[in-house]
Amino acid sequence: MTSQTLVFSMDAQSLERIEQKFQEKLNFADARKDELFHVFQQPLTEEEVWALKYVYAYMPVNDLADYDGELFLSHVRRALDIRKRLPWGERVPDHLFLHFVLPYRINTENIEDFRGIIFDELADRTAKLSMADAILETNYWCHEKATYIGSDLRTISPLTMIRNARGRCGEESTLAVAALRSIGIPARQVYTPRWAHCDSNHAWVEAWADGQWYYIGACEPEAGLNQGWFSPPARRAMLINTRIFADYPGPEDITLNEKGFTEINLLENYAPARTICVKVKNEQGEPVPDASVRFELYNTAEFYPIAEIKTDAQGDASFKTGHGDLLIRAVSGGKWGEILFKAQDSDHVEIVLDSSEQPTGSVDFDMVPPPEGEGEVATVLPEEKIQEHNRRLEEGAKTRSGYEGTFLNEEEAFSLAQGVGLPQERVWDILQKARGNSREIAAFLKERSGSYGEWPLRLLESMNEKDLIDTFRQTLDDHLIGALSQQGSWAEDTFVRYILCPRVSYEMLVPYRGIFQNAFSADEAAAFRENPSTLARILAQEYEYHEDLPNLKGKGNPAGTYSLMKGDPQSLDILFVAVCRSLGIPSRLHPSEQKPQYLSDRGWEDAVFSLSSPPNQESANWGMLQLLRDSGAPQDTPAASYGENFSFARLEDGVYKTLIYPYGSTDVYGEPYEIEPGAYRLTTGIRLKDGAVRVRFIYFTVRAGDTTEVVLTYRETEVNIPVLGKLAPGSVLTRLDGSEVVLHDLLGSEGAVAAWIEPEREPTKHLIRELCELAEPLDKLGVPIVLVIGDTEWNASFDSGAYPKLPVRTVFVRDSSYASLSGFISKPAAHEAGYPHLFVLDNQDQIRYSASGYKIGTGKEALQIAAAISQSLNGSE
Repeated sequence: MTSQTLVFSMDAQSLERIEQKFQEKLNFADARKDELFHVFQQPLTEEEVWALKYVYAYMPVNDLADYDGELFLSHVRRALDIRKRLPWGERVPDHLFLHFVLPYRINTENIEDFRGIIFDELADRTAKLSMADAILETNYWCHEKATYIGSDLRTISPLTMIRNARGRCGEESTLAVAALRSIGIPARQVYTPRWAHCDSNHAWVEAWADGQWYYIGACEPEAGLNQGWFSPPARRAMLINTRIFADYPGPEDITLNEKGFTEINLLENYAPARTICVKVKNEQGEPVPDASVRFELYNTAEFYPIAEIKTDAQGDASFKTGHGDLLIRAVSGGKWGEILFKAQDSDHVEIVLDSSEQPTGSVDFDMVPPPEGEGEVATVLPEEKIQEHNRRLEEGAKTRSGYEGTFLNEEEAFSLAQGVGLPQERVWDILQKARGNSREIAAFLKERSGSYGEWPLRLLESMNEKDLIDTFRQTLDDHLIGALSQQGSWAEDTFVRYILCPRVSYEMLVPYRGIFQNAFSADEAAAFRENPSTLARILAQEYEYHEDLPNLKGKGNPAGTYSLMKGDPQSLDILFVAVCRSLGIPSRLHPSEQKPQYLSDRGWEDAVFSLSSPPNQESANWGMLQLLRDSGAPQDTPAASYGENFSFARLEDGVYKTLIYPYGSTDVYGEPYEIEPGAYRLTTGIRLKDGAVRVRFIYFTVRAGDTTEVVLTYRETEVNIPVLGKLAPGSVLTRLDGSEVVLHDLLGSEGAVAAWIEPEREPTKHLIRELCELAEPLDKLGVPIVLVIGDTEWNASFDSGAYPKLPVRTVFVRDSSYASLSGFISKPAAHEAGYPHLFVLDNQDQIRYSASGYKIGTGKEALQIAAAISQSLNGSE
């Protein structure tokens, strides 16, 4: 092996390890050997051979199932070719190239051959720049291609992101990393898995230039590196990490390294950090090796494990985190222990595994996030650079808006609908959601509606909104024709939801019905329809369970899992549902438990699809949970909202697994919840303005066949409405019609909500979404909503008419330089926090509430304060 030690600067031991892992994958994926590995039969350079072996060595199970070798060879060849062609290629060390340029996968996206396409767009724009400037230029390009919008958990690919021109932060950063890697710049997606000071999370990008890592906000360019609206909230983070599909040696802190998958902890680059050392013991006082230690953070009304670390031989585990509170839970062998770790506690913690039954009653405690901190003083940029940056933002928004103008419009949609005899509004609703894929969807409707009537439209309506932007005619034809051939005598709603609909979970939609309909004989298919549990048992016997990487579980598409004959439990569950639907058997994953079920004349039955379950196990008897209102709750107690201020979780193997229900669901007291028997914990939480949470745990047990009643209660909180200041008089703004108006004249006699916003930025988009969701109570309250935008933010992509769901008393006004804001903000910290700046005023122009920067939930806080002010005014009258 001596002659090979210069390949990617790897020594003989490293090459041997890659060869060993490659051979393991070769054996593991034997069922797809030809599709995956035939590329090694063609002439390859030594670099290509080892780059390919490296890619296969660390490939997730789903990728072995879902893609063919040509795709991986194309990525390898493009990456190697680009490295030679660009000026900085030779300056990128081999270990960074292997870990942060060569990899084709960034997140959980569908894999496509994007490198050549993106390189062709960026090469000329960046070739004569420094690496640092090339990073900035790439982000301007990303801004031209896409902007932020919230969406579901399935991550779209970089090319789909470009087609759609918008996506959530995980998709923006996936695009930006793909773009940077496409021009040979090492890049990685960076996450805070969950915020401590508010709900949700965030993702951005780090890129390497000439010896240093820098961060950028993906698709949200700044004039310089290491800048972004998320800088202040990142200083309150409890973990910031990145995932690497390889055995990565560092030098960063490694949180997790197993099965060729590494998570590194980057928190110290952004926030003050500390290391918590946990020792786990049993009841005899002996150290417990290989115990799982979960560091849990309150977010979206659950305790989410931001890190899960195994103890070493001495029972020790350590975790670098921020200066906030955590719930630390250790589990091993059916026993567990748990402590509430407060920020002021010692860094050394001992947990005894002495519990096997959950507590009874309820427990109250507070969770406090890290405090706000001040960052380094930013370098003041020259005015000409700021103007150039603003010009680039405007130019990028115009480019993106111009592309969006090529999408099918309402008139074209109505014309199509009329031509094929379909309802116009429903067709327009689908084509509007399809955006850059609208012409593909329109062609499908045009081709198939003549023969199949309304069914092609019904198929499209059964899918998730995101499916409409990356599903093409071949896939749609397979599902339409394949489903209608199995229609049978099921009720129409059952047929549409559980047979026609191709979407099972968050897998990529592919054509699979034809595959499964041809895979079984007529007698086999009839036997499966007669007793679907037979199909579950056959799949369990013939298919091998193999855990995939943590963030890729349940992402395998059914056709790929079927051909590989292996998959993680979630992917095999998806396969069962897909085969059932292909054979005309109504099937689903249970809405909250996510377990595979089929419909029989006895109702929904669980499919026994687990090696740990006896083949003839009867379907589990379910229990019912009935939530009851708290009759003694104070008037200001929040309305119950699942995932926002309450959730419930079942105890499984020593940890609590949160049940899945629609986020924000408020109809919680009507029908009881159907849940599996077991021990449960109800979590309620009220987030305070400083980010702290008043938490309550309520423990209860559900038994099979019984209904358990639980009163949903929250801890009491006081609405604090101090006077924070008074509006400075005389601020002159501009109405949309060009006339001038004094800010005071826009405010109501009963107070107002006012916000200075940047519509292009994610924090403002969250606020506008919240105001739209709160339109009904804000309308009932009747206070005006004043949204102020500076001239530099009033760009080509902004349309005040694009927000029809805002409260009726919303008014947009322009402020040329945000000068009016000085009448509200005096502290530099608020300026640094960034936009939006949100205020609630009373009828005397006094400021009673303020919030700046990124924080989910400020809309509800503002509503609560405004309602309290209104109540006090009406009470005084």
